Amino acid sequence: MEEIRLTFVNVGYGEAMVLECPDPAFPGGTFVMVIDGGSAEPEEYQDSNTGRLPLAEYLARQGPDHIDVMVSTHIHEDHLCGLLPVAEQLPPGAFWQTLPEDFDEAMRQLEVPAEGLSISRRKFLHALNDYHLLRRRLREQGCPVRTLTAGTVLQPCGGLTVRVLGPSPIRVRQLEKLCRELYQEMDEAAFWRRLDQLDAAMNNYSLILLLEYCGTRIMLPGDTNCMGYGSLTEEDLRADLFKVGHHGQRDGISRPQIQRIAPRAVVCCASSDRRYNSAEPGILRMIADSGAELYFSDCPPGPDGTTPPPHQALTFSIGAGGAVQGAYLPPLGT
Repeated sequence: MEEIRLTFVNVGYGEAMVLECPDPAFPGGTFVMVIDGGSAEPEEYQDSNTGRLPLAEYLARQGPDHIDVMVSTHIHEDHLCGLLPVAEQLPPGAFWQTLPEDFDEAMRQLEVPAEGLSISRRKFLHALNDYHLLRRRLREQGCPVRTLTAGTVLQPCGGLTVRVLGPSPIRVRQLEKLCRELYQEMDEAAFWRRLDQLDAAMNNYSLILLLEYCGTRIMLPGDTNCMGYGSLTEEDLRADLFKVGHHGQRDGISRPQIQRIAPRAVVCCASSDRRYNSAEPGILRMIADSGAELYFSDCPPGPDGTTPPPHQALTFSIGAGGAVQGAYLPPLGT
């Protein structure tokens, strides 16, 4: 069986992944899944010294030329907003998410004041608005939408199994309730309280995906932090390649959890400036102590003080016999 490729695009502070799996049933003989899209804010890409670039630009320059499945793990600006320009460029064949298929019909565009907002409120409002626009665009394109909850098992292409470990159906209903209450709130002060509460809670409503190919397991938990794995068994948690949650901030994972996961390789999607205390040194040392090889989507300093070379993407080749090979793709023009 051929190899699959999992690419972490260097979108700075954010996450954007592209999975390519050989299957003759799909265009060009390759099934393509995009998981999250990084930020859409131009400021995120002004300093490109480390190789960062928007996902839409990466796809336009490096391919692939189609998307079979687009996945949104949760609604935060650094994960979702980059999906909107990608959907306009390459309409996906299907869209996977946590909210009900028709939830966007209960949404409206929220006003984003020009000034007086905290950064977190501004970013979250933009994320909610871009989610609304994305769903509207996908509906216009005739793209089918699927709500994923824990227990769902999918085989989207030959040799690849996708297991959904979270959130649970109960958690999905909780998320829908919180979102509906936000959009129904008419009192201004109460609206901002609800917005902040939803923003703070959103990480642990992330999709937790476990991908398996040729016996190799890959865990992609979105922004799930150490408090979000409570219902998972030791067998659920085991993974050969693990993308640490919440950008490697202090709450991203605990020592007992990383020991249960027992990964051979770990990816930390933190920006080179370690914004918001991402790529937290204690977390990085804990991962290194576990024996896992540590990789970064951007270029923050590692536990030994060294940094990865500038790169536009980090690509893993995953094949038979449990092979997991990671490599940094040099920046454009080098």
